[in-house]
Amino acid sequence: MKAQALKLGSRRSPMAIAQSGDVARLLTERTGQRVEIAGVTTLGDVSREHLTQIGGTGVFVSALRESLLHREVDFAVHSLKDLPTGAAPGITLAAIPPRDDPRDALVGRDGAKLADLPAGARIGTGSPRRAAQLAMLRGDITCVPIRGNANTRLAKVRDGQLDAVVLAYAGLARIGRVDLISEIFEPDDMVPAPGQGALAVECRAEDAELTELLATIDHPASRAAVTAERSLLAALEAGCSAPVGAYAEFRQASPDRLQLHGVVIGVPAAARQGATAGGGAMVVRERGEADAADAALLGRELAARMLALGAADLIGAKTDRDDAHD
Repeated sequence: MKAQALKLGSRRSPMAIAQSGDVARLLTERTGQRVEIAGVTTLGDVSREHLTQIGGTGVFVSALRESLLHREVDFAVHSLKDLPTGAAPGITLAAIPPRDDPRDALVGRDGAKLADLPAGARIGTGSPRRAAQLAMLRGDITCVPIRGNANTRLAKVRDGQLDAVVLAYAGLARIGRVDLISEIFEPDDMVPAPGQGALAVECRAEDAELTELLATIDHPASRAAVTAERSLLAALEAGCSAPVGAYAEFRQASPDRLQLHGVVIGVPAAARQGATAGGGAMVVRERGEADAADAALLGRELAARMLALGAADLIGAKTDRDDAHD
């Protein structure tokens, strides 16, 4: 244990600071190591452009990784779904703490659930994944692209600009706003983003002592689940640009087996022109299971089956996973 406090790099949003604080407290509880949080501003925080225009969700991660490599901070915490699936030179994913609730949640004006919203209701979401699945649940609603942190999005409902917004339950919990939730979507109805609800703790790969220290807050079951989800996402992105959902869990009936549910939703090339949410949309959905040790293989095999069923032909909204930080 280091006598001086470790410096933890975090984005500056209220949600990011809250989740970094959770990690800092957990590490201190388990090791006694003092931690100080250092705020880092990322391009994704200051730009109002859609993520596809400024480089995808990696824009929330790159500044923190640069701070790591420049030794300005000792380790960093990200929302795991923000992480690009490729490896980062010089950086290791040292810990994935116990995953929080991965589900999506609706915050409707006056507590309205999805079924209660009027025809043509305006629902705010920057996520193609959420928009596509909302359209499957209610084909008559309108999804409105939005950016900004969770409080900014919630304010649009309060002020009457939107009828509802969809955000990650875990994010709302971290900022203490679960009281605003009017409906929680089960994973079978709205498959979460790969890694949703989980946090990623990174440090420099060369720092063996710190890597060992951070391993004390790693949660093997959570790591196995998100490994399966991210492996599926990585394989699909090679030939698929449609909204992708993936969720893995250990079920009580088979506690030693990891079950993975994947979905890709989009519009096939042949039907792209003039297609609507209710007509012309294509859904490729698959499930599989494997031992936790084979989590990565499970994701790749499920993706291969989905691609064989036509997932590669989906060329609808680009998967920028703008679920980031919400």
